[in-house]
Amino acid sequence: MPLDVHQVSLGPLGTNCYVVRADRSAPEAVVVDPSGDATELRILLAGLSAGCVAILVTHGHWDHLLGVAGLAEGTGAPVYMAEGERALLENPAGFTPAGVLLRPYTPDVLLEGGESFEAAGIGFDVHLVPGHSPWHLAYRADGSLFSGDVLFAGSVGRVDLPGGDWDTLLGSIRSLADACPPETVVYPGHGPTTTLGAELARNPFLAELRTDRAG
Repeated sequence: MPLDVHQVSLGPLGTNCYVVRADRSAPEAVVVDPSGDATELRILLAGLSAGCVAILVTHGHWDHLLGVAGLAEGTGAPVYMAEGERALLENPAGFTPAGVLLRPYTPDVLLEGGESFEAAGIGFDVHLVPGHSPWHLAYRADGSLFSGDVLFAGSVGRVDLPGGDWDTLLGSIRSLADACPPETVVYPGHGPTTTLGAELARNPFLAELRTDRAG
């Protein structure tokens, strides 16, 4: 059975946040990348009659973190984040643009990639997928992949930010292609959903990867 996924674009960059349940009647939810006002997320959760029991962060760029502190404090849900990028949430002042207020928060569960855990009755596998950021994570569960800013519909994550690297990013997408079937639904950090197979077949940024896999 596919997950029940609700997408909402939040914050000044229209960053995708996802409220994820095991099914439409599930009373518990996981929130991926609370990227804007936590109040809006809590209203969405209330409308679904669901409580937030975990907050999953794909990476430490500010637009994916704006609602973390507020949602965590308001719900008591633990925050899952990469060990290597925790400083961007704990001490965000040096990493955010002028005029952006990001409240610091200490993540509760630190990840390195390769872990598996259960939250809201959903089993998640954690993939380390650097390239857009040094310790970027993707979360895979029940035919769904929450890819953050690694892979988009028709595009890929930018690599001109600190810690970005094109060859590393391409290797991360290759690792996802090896680990996930093509019908896997990709829920990216920006833009519409897609499937892994569609991006491997048509994404103009993955021509090199298609050539490698064909060989």
